[in-house]
Amino acid sequence: MCELFNQTVDQCREEKHWLYQRELLLDKITQSSPEVLFLVNDQQQVIFSNIAARHFFKMHSGLEGRDLSTLFESAPKGAQTAIEENKEGLFSLLKDDQEPETWHMSTGKFMLNNQSHTLYVLKQMTRELSRQEVAVWKKVIRVISHELNNSLAPISSILHSGRILSMKVDEDRLARVFETIDERIKHLSEFVQGYGKFAKIPEPKIEAVDCKKLFAQLAQQWQFAYVNHNIETIYADASQLEQLLINLLKNAHESETAADKVMVEIEKRQNDIVIMVTDRGKGIAESRLNSVLIPFYSTKATGSGLGLALCREIIDAHHGNIALYNRDGGGLLVRVTLPSILN
Repeated sequence: MCELFNQTVDQCREEKHWLYQRELLLDKITQSSPEVLFLVNDQQQVIFSNIAARHFFKMHSGLEGRDLSTLFESAPKGAQTAIEENKEGLFSLLKDDQEPETWHMSTGKFMLNNQSHTLYVLKQMTRELSRQEVAVWKKVIRVISHELNNSLAPISSILHSGRILSMKVDEDRLARVFETIDERIKHLSEFVQGYGKFAKIPEPKIEAVDCKKLFAQLAQQWQFAYVNHNIETIYADASQLEQLLINLLKNAHESETAADKVMVEIEKRQNDIVIMVTDRGKGIAESRLNSVLIPFYSTKATGSGLGLALCREIIDAHHGNIALYNRDGGGLLVRVTLPSILN
């Protein structure tokens, strides 16, 4: 009996240690998770939360013991409605002055200590949905580019043969016809190459980019006012960052604004570098602000709809964010946010 008792005690001790280790592992996983997790009892009191939940509700300490209703005061706009409706699925949030974000909420109900509890899991889906959307557009672009290239090659060959045959015919109009066809072929080829560039943008090669040198190069191409709040270096792909700023400056100058009203301002906010490009043009209709970042969508009669889409693709590859806002008094603000140091 003593031996059996000792064996039972040892086994219970091992199982208790194993359960303790599992509890530590589970706590580590939940606290490290980027998803917002919080557990609420039937009296709407939070009895568990992770670090992401504290950040979501803008609390510096734990949420345990707080009433859920008091947390809504500091929560992003839209969170209270989604949580109170208790419906699983996608919903929109508006954080401060940023563009709307898409989130997904899932819930689970279970009994704990003979009391009903609800577990809420909120996940940021904006970037993932954006990536999926861009991936679909890239696939479409590759298919269209392939088909157009397959058609342009024989047309160019026929054009060359036609020019040779026309040399035997004394007709000036034929030369003009062939020149027009050749011009349109070149234009269409450039068009296809532009979309192909968007569909095959390479992974960024992160390096320290000297701000003074970068904006000095841009000033040789575009006129703009420049304000730098003591930022010497940006960590990014140098060529992609330059292409991004060229596209934004080009759009600003094409917005029917005076050249001296185009401004670039760069500053540091917490752990991010923020680049703001502003103009005093007509701006963009509020209903179109979110659409202009989609490939093929353009507010210009002759636009290809690639400029801002390429900007968003570059920013996403750098794990940053791009947002557009209409300015009071007219004009547009494009705000680019990049991590100050990107691993």
